[in-house]
Amino acid sequence: MAIGQPAEGSTDLESARVPGSTRATLAKRQADVAAMFDRVAAGYDLANDVLSLGQDRAWRKLVVEAVAPAPGEMILDLAAGTGTSSEGFAQAGAHVVAVDLSLGMLTVGRQRKPDLSFLAGDALHLPFRDASFDAVTISFGLRNVEDAPAALTEMARVTRPGGRLVVCEFSTPTWPPFRKLYSDYLMAALPKIATVVSSNPAAYHYLAESIQAWPDQQRLADVIGSTGWQDVEWRNLSGGIVALHRAER
Repeated sequence: MAIGQPAEGSTDLESARVPGSTRATLAKRQADVAAMFDRVAAGYDLANDVLSLGQDRAWRKLVVEAVAPAPGEMILDLAAGTGTSSEGFAQAGAHVVAVDLSLGMLTVGRQRKPDLSFLAGDALHLPFRDASFDAVTISFGLRNVEDAPAALTEMARVTRPGGRLVVCEFSTPTWPPFRKLYSDYLMAALPKIATVVSSNPAAYHYLAESIQAWPDQQRLADVIGSTGWQDVEWRNLSGGIVALHRAER
């Protein structure tokens, strides 16, 4: 399976949409993804906290540790949403630029975190010069890009030689019984919970589908290594529900 492409047997049907809702499909068209996140922006952080059973807070801390920001460094945080993922870098004294495709998410972020620098941008066409950043990171956003290898290549372009990449993304649980339990949660329980905590529960049908279609840890590492990054390694979090991939430019 090519990264960023629909899983075998999946479809890209408009009938997958719920009337009155906004969601992307596995084609991950830019306009669909942006509109979906615009719709959930106001309650996005709360919904994530509930649906992850609070684990998202621990994952964010581990991302900061993996990036290891130093005072004065330039950090690019892609798919930053409302800036929740960016705060830890700023608190460490780094200069962080929070970039997102969704104007709705950026609007909420600017209201809640006025001290952060937010910028609208597309991961496939980053508005920065070559070698502009000491580190680039993307949390739970690479999975939503139309062409993930092209985005990783673009991230390499804007990172200085010797700079770092950290990708935090949903992955594949390593223990088969837990993998089955997690799959059942994704496809059955998560969308039902989302009807209570989200204004756009159909977006969480997409979330479940996109996680199921995403490559496992090794395959993602292979793709990262083919796009201008070296010394790729990963660390499993929460039994492999999430993986932290780290690489150097």
